[in-house]
Amino acid sequence: MCSCENNIQEVRNLGIKKTGQEIAENVESYMSQDGKVKAKLISPLMLRTESDTPVVEFPKTLRVDFYGDSIKLESRLFAKYGRYQENQGKVFLRDSVVVFNIKGDTLFTNELWWDRDKAIFYTDKHVLIKQPFNQQFEGKDGMTADQSFKSWTLLNGSGVRNVPDSSLPAN
Repeated sequence: MCSCENNIQEVRNLGIKKTGQEIAENVESYMSQDGKVKAKLISPLMLRTESDTPVVEFPKTLRVDFYGDSIKLESRLFAKYGRYQENQGKVFLRDSVVVFNIKGDTLFTNELWWDRDKAIFYTDKHVLIKQPFNQQFEGKDGMTADQSFKSWTLLNGSGVRNVPDSSLPAN
């Protein structure tokens, strides 16, 4: 006579639906529209979780280069963490987020959203924008900006801008 015994917890675990996860290291990914490269993402680690709403996480930093029509670098983004919600086309960035453009404007914040479809950045968190020649602006309640970071609007903003002295004679 033979018999077998199963651990009841192991039997229950067989009925539990498990979420699949893909892991990629040293990622370099390109985003294009109409056959033109619009962005390049670089990250040491990417985790893609397959569920009702697929999510891609970048838990160990990421960098995104944004390009104009002539594949010329327009802006660059750095963050220590990113989460891309595939169904919504939005990326949530947090922890030491920095965005700068070719003019030298640099954005510093702790949280930022990038809407891939609308090509905009936005946040309701405090932001600091520094420009060349010691110009500095603060958005106490956040900001919105285009993806190239050429144009931005501060919410509850203040700042210091250098203005040429109008009393000096023109050369």
